[in-house]
Amino acid sequence: MQRKLLIIIPAVLLLYYIACEKKQEPPISAEKKVNLANTFFNNELFEAAIGEYEEYLQNYDVTDEKRANIYYTIANIYFERIHDYNKALEYYYRVKFLYPESPLQSETGKRIVNCLERLQRSQDAERILQKETSLKPDQSPEHKPGEIIAKIGDQKITQGDLDFEISLLPPYLQVQLKENAQKLEYLQQLIAEQLLYDSAKRQGLENDKDIIEGTFRAKRKLMAQRILNAELEKKVNIQQADVELYYKANKDKYVEKDEQGKTIRQKNFSEVTQQVAQDLFMERQEKAYRDLISQLMKAENVEIFENRIR
Repeated sequence: MQRKLLIIIPAVLLLYYIACEKKQEPPISAEKKVNLANTFFNNELFEAAIGEYEEYLQNYDVTDEKRANIYYTIANIYFERIHDYNKALEYYYRVKFLYPESPLQSETGKRIVNCLERLQRSQDAERILQKETSLKPDQSPEHKPGEIIAKIGDQKITQGDLDFEISLLPPYLQVQLKENAQKLEYLQQLIAEQLLYDSAKRQGLENDKDIIEGTFRAKRKLMAQRILNAELEKKVNIQQADVELYYKANKDKYVEKDEQGKTIRQKNFSEVTQQVAQDLFMERQEKAYRDLISQLMKAENVEIFENRIR
């Protein structure tokens, strides 16, 4: 019996070894995988880009240098594009501690400080800042996407960076930045803002009481607007049939008048469909807002003493 066991065990190990040796190669090349991730990034599909980069790291033979670069890229996406500073910090720390020989170390340290500042962990940021050295010229990281169109010291600004900043503007402002001259002017504004911000930081203005109070108020407004938008999006749902019914019920709003204000023609639905939809949306949004605030005030027992207001 013992002899049979000695024969069976090596055979099982051999089969396991053969199975491992026959492990299937990834269906697409590493180059195509990275190109797909870069394409997602360039088209602002940031979550999809991160997913492709992660699969690339998991399924392909990647050098330590390349792995550090990919982690740094993922961290930058979280930091610059998604604004998830906790996730960005996670990936910056991977670069910092797993790949100490990476030329990205100095810049990664600065990014860690930036994340901590945005997470309002000023003491941690100050502690790490004291340990960091200045960025050496040969340590400048590759900046994607697009051609470098400006520099602020060692910091690079690419065409992709400018395009992304423009995409954050309201649509009515984006249409005003189509020509190169207009984009150049906006780029100069961004640079001026960054220079002033850097100067303010060197003067310690982040600790100024008015700055702290203003930051709190801005944060409160942003958070309130975010939850309001989410609630209104769930409650304001407009279908084509709703637009047609609204038009029929409010035909007197969609007429053509002469100089004396006399109605001379009823406008057809096809002429004013977009305007009707916008009016209906605004009306429903306003009602949803009033209902929401009313519910919140009732739930929190809000009282307003109008007679005491002077």
